[in-house]
Amino acid sequence: MSFFAVLFALIIEQARPLARGNWVHAGFRRWARWNSRSLDAGQPHHGWIAWIVAVVFPSLVTLLIHWLLLSFSVLLAFAWSVAVLYVTLGFRQFSHYFTDIRDALDDGDEASARELLAEWRQVDASELPRSEIVRHVIEYSVLAAHRHVFGVLGWFSVLAALGLGPAGAVLYRLSEFVSRYWSYEGKAASGSASAALQAAARRAWGVIDFVPVRITSLGFAVVGSFEDAIDAWRSYSQRFPADAWAASENRNDGLILAATSGAVNVRLGGEVLKTVLSPGALSGLQAGDPDTEGPGITEPTPGREPELAHLRSIVGLVWRSVVLWMVLLALLTLARLLG
Repeated sequence: MSFFAVLFALIIEQARPLARGNWVHAGFRRWARWNSRSLDAGQPHHGWIAWIVAVVFPSLVTLLIHWLLLSFSVLLAFAWSVAVLYVTLGFRQFSHYFTDIRDALDDGDEASARELLAEWRQVDASELPRSEIVRHVIEYSVLAAHRHVFGVLGWFSVLAALGLGPAGAVLYRLSEFVSRYWSYEGKAASGSASAALQAAARRAWGVIDFVPVRITSLGFAVVGSFEDAIDAWRSYSQRFPADAWAASENRNDGLILAATSGAVNVRLGGEVLKTVLSPGALSGLQAGDPDTEGPGITEPTPGREPELAHLRSIVGLVWRSVVLWMVLLALLTLARLLG
């Protein structure tokens, strides 16, 4: 059933994507804000309590609803899984920026491309050359594809196979969102999220994303240039000790970018853009919300200078990875049905 739930959710999301600032994502934002302001007292254990309430509790509620619906009808439980995936999974939550920037560069309108990049990431892109615009679009798009598609697929598939329904999708997306949102709140003028709360959220997110990042990177290697991707992966991993959990979030992001760099032979990494924390910029689970840290590679990887053709290569890489995921899910579903 996991295969069909993902398939239906992707089709619906392509046909009728959620609008930016919709009531579901706005509710998640209010939920994260309420937890930080009600449960965060500045101590490490308070940070973990707030994280558990903000992330684990909704995941358990999702699971309980799934079990309740399953006791009445398999179709109702299936519909619930599709609905949850529709909210947490999908390309259309970020792809319109990618498409608009690519079209602007295709037309030679670099000024519009810079404006769109600045609007997307809430950054100052006014002086970026063309190659740097392409590089940043590739980096942010690949990370967004991982967080909105492949990471969600990974957690959903594993927990659904264990009979836990769509709880994995909620766990993954909320974990990513609260880490980003509380980091934003801590650096905004209000400063309502303590350092302890931010540290707990970052650490939890780094652990939760540890395996999905490596699965996504492996998928990019399989559907791209395998040897080059694995070589870039190995080279990047050697820069970080295995127990460096304090920096695991950026290390995870950097690993994906390194594998992407090798898979399509493009130079990624370097100085990150300066984030502009504008009031009201964070509006939900969408990838258009600002990252306060930026991508995880600060030294350029080997590869060709980023060009417009690389954007098309990235689109092909991502869609081939989606097909790979769907084939694997279909085989697992078939195996369960035959077993």
